[in-house]
Amino acid sequence: MMVGVVLAAGASRRMGRPKPLVRSSGKSFAAHGIRHLWSGCNEVVVVLGSNAGTVRSEVEAEFQRMVGTGELGRDLRSAHRHGAAGLEVNFAPNPKWKSGMYGSVRFGLKRALELEPEGVLVLPVDHPAVRPETVIGLAELLRASLEACRSARERHRFRYALVPRYRRRRGHPVALSAALARDIAGDSGAENLSDAMRRNARLLGFLDVEDPGVVKNVNTPTD
Repeated sequence: MMVGVVLAAGASRRMGRPKPLVRSSGKSFAAHGIRHLWSGCNEVVVVLGSNAGTVRSEVEAEFQRMVGTGELGRDLRSAHRHGAAGLEVNFAPNPKWKSGMYGSVRFGLKRALELEPEGVLVLPVDHPAVRPETVIGLAELLRASLEACRSARERHRFRYALVPRYRRRRGHPVALSAALARDIAGDSGAENLSDAMRRNARLLGFLDVEDPGVVKNVNTPTD
């Protein structure tokens, strides 16, 4: 099982309004992130912080509207193809979100690991243009790498990170084996997720994709 984590806890100061609720192509950034991760993950954890109550209620209402219009049929068929029973999302308010993005990464990984996944995909909410096929490719490659381990013990110790790359530029979401996710969740000394991967991964792989969305983060209204 793969679990996705959407990082949506920041104050969005440069955007001027809650970034998870900013809309692109008619949907909020949060809805885009959740649906992207559903394409390759069994469940999704959304880490909230600033304006947590408002963000959660508005995103839940948005998904209720999509259920009513039948828009999630494709998402459900995609979920069934990779073994998910349905479309699951868990909102997780981080009480220490003001400590910064890396604190929310660790918080989200801890919540994801409670679901006992084989791997975790981490996506910042400000990457709404990531393509579902990129998420599917990352999840499938991570799963294949884990299956290549010779034993359950080796899989349990396999500290592997997989990063999408567009025209030699690294992007998001990043895929982490469960062993690496555990180490990062417990690493309070790293500066950020990239630093934590360097400190803890035993193997770092890249997936070259034709998806500019992996490197396009939207931080201001003019991005």
